[in-house]
Amino acid sequence: MEHLLKVDGVEKIYGKGANTFQALKDISFTIDHGEFVGVMGPSGAGKSTLLNVLATIDAPTKGDIYVEADNIAKMKEDKLADFRRDHLGFIFQDYNLLDSLTVKENILLPLAIAKQPAKEIEEKVNAISRSFGIEDLLDKYPYQISGGQKQRTASCRALVSNPKLIFADEPTGALDSKSATDLLESLSNLNEAHETTVMMVTHDAYAASFCRRILFIRDGGLSQELIRGTHTRKEFFQMILDELAGAGGDGNDLI
Repeated sequence: MEHLLKVDGVEKIYGKGANTFQALKDISFTIDHGEFVGVMGPSGAGKSTLLNVLATIDAPTKGDIYVEADNIAKMKEDKLADFRRDHLGFIFQDYNLLDSLTVKENILLPLAIAKQPAKEIEEKVNAISRSFGIEDLLDKYPYQISGGQKQRTASCRALVSNPKLIFADEPTGALDSKSATDLLESLSNLNEAHETTVMMVTHDAYAASFCRRILFIRDGGLSQELIRGTHTRKEFFQMILDELAGAGGDGNDLI
């Protein structure tokens, strides 16, 4: 079966001449359809750079990035913009909601841009908002709801168009523990029920324990991989903590 994402020999270098910095070094891995993959590593290790390159926000200096048959590392910007809109979803730490739009209008924005029929938009917004438990908030504005509700709204917006791949960048970073757990459980349930493919960058071992597999990045390269397998989430959480401790961190420095 074809991989959903194939990363082959990706490098990212910033600067020129003597003032260069290599943020990513020969990164290669695959993500299959329906996986929930976490990316962890110390501050400055290259986590955000990797996410930005894979999410087409930045371009790699070298290497190939395939989403199914499409090599997005070699794609022209005009085609890339369409690909990003049609196939990728994004969840950011700071929500990126539009304050002038209601929760419902924020969620349906990708569908409206894609000019989908009104009836179809209504059905999709209602279904995804129920999945995240915010169906009663659709007429409210972002300033009227909590941080956790904002992040669930942002998650609904990312998922409503059924993208091939969701990129989540520290999605629980600004949330209290209950809101973080609610969001992670919703993402995990969607991943299991609908095989939604998620790649999540996080510094938090608890958040990472909801993933099925974790890639550890250090000094710009992949250093280790953990697979949950048949372990419970609680057991996987301990495995992650053990890995972080063995790598010289306790989880608190992974910001």
